[in-house]
Amino acid sequence: MSFLGPEGETEQPKLVYLPISFFAIVMGLSGLTLAWKAGAQDFAPDAYQWFGSIATLAMIAITAVYAFKIIRHPQAVIKETQHPVKLNFFPAFSISFLLLSAVWQSSLALSHTLWLIGVTLQLCMTVYVISSWIHHTHYNLAHANPSWFIPVVGNIIVPLGGSHLGYIEVSWFFFSIGIVFWIVLLTIVMYRLFFHEPLPERMTPMLFILLAPPSVGFISYTNLIGEVDVFARVLYYSALFMSMVLFSNIIRFIKVPFFISSWAYSFPVAALTAATAKMKGFFPNLFYQSLSIILLALVTLLLIWLVYRTIVGIMNDQIFKPE
Repeated sequence: MSFLGPEGETEQPKLVYLPISFFAIVMGLSGLTLAWKAGAQDFAPDAYQWFGSIATLAMIAITAVYAFKIIRHPQAVIKETQHPVKLNFFPAFSISFLLLSAVWQSSLALSHTLWLIGVTLQLCMTVYVISSWIHHTHYNLAHANPSWFIPVVGNIIVPLGGSHLGYIEVSWFFFSIGIVFWIVLLTIVMYRLFFHEPLPERMTPMLFILLAPPSVGFISYTNLIGEVDVFARVLYYSALFMSMVLFSNIIRFIKVPFFISSWAYSFPVAALTAATAKMKGFFPNLFYQSLSIILLALVTLLLIWLVYRTIVGIMNDQIFKPE
């Protein structure tokens, strides 16, 4: 059956099963680029451009294919917007624009254009998702999971490019939304994790999303204020502690088979790597220097593994299937 093949009586073309969560691939590749941009200035200052090019090509390809899905199979897309988990990945599209804007800051016009598109889409999607949560008729606590951070807490990413482009108050607006809802959603998600059944196996990698808000929050906040104050320390060290909790359970994650949701490992680890590199800039001691290099090597190997497993999964017809 071809990727864009005709519908049969009992099976759908693979395009129907292209998930919106595929944009997490762009987030992961963009995060890797920003990690290299922040952490490799001493030994490979231009290497990030190669990673950025790959991330940009991935964005173009996935956007084109998903747009074709919207045209050919609009009902499948509508079902995704009504799904309690898949809905949360639609803002990965707007976040990808914001991340690519930060990647290509050397080109002011391109960065500005990407940022404006990303910010507009992010605001619309934030309002839509929160409205969906408030006026829902089908959610329950079992649906709560770390992917809920993506739609709202993704607003924390806006200052990565906004502070560089001069949109200071706009950046504070989005940062405030993200930080406040991070605290709200963290409480809900932790309650669900503590007192209800564990996440399904395919959603287990999403636990790493818990790393992303404080890691990105630290970068955005220090971009806005230009220093490390008490709150910046709270953000960074809470991210560092969460990484200790997650990596102490690494055997559990290794045992989980590869799913497309495994890309949830990528951006959070990349965000922590970039945050550590920025911490190293403020406090250039041996601890942060060593940790920055270790994390950069780790996230690079992680992305190589994810890309390889994704390609193998597509070739072996393991990705585009009904869940």
